Amino acid sequence: MSNNQNFFERVYDVARLIPYGRVTSYGAIAKYLGTARSARMVGWAMNNSSGKNVPAHRVVNRKGILTGKHHFKGTNLMEQLLQNEGIEVVENEIQNFENIFWDPVKEL
Repeated sequence: MSNNQNFFERVYDVARLIPYGRVTSYGAIAKYLGTARSARMVGWAMNNSSGKNVPAHRVVNRKGILTGKHHFKGTNLMEQLLQNEGIEVVENEIQNFENIFWDPVKEL
């Protein structure tokens, strides 16, 4: 297993712990893994998570914007998955982001 694959698996393990109805950021996962400057790599991991039972729709940028939405099939699938969990999204931005943000550093 390459270093990237190993890192991606660690990212997926954290993402699988994000509670239903909550979201986290690429940077928060990177920080939890001890690689605070690797937020972009976390994003790449999410882009490659299809078929791996990872709730990638719960990972957004640090401002609560659905920057990874174009990696989901369908026009608004990421937004629809979040809304199905009771998360309000307006113009690709999560509302009440601070209240539903899940920080693995503090929660795990």
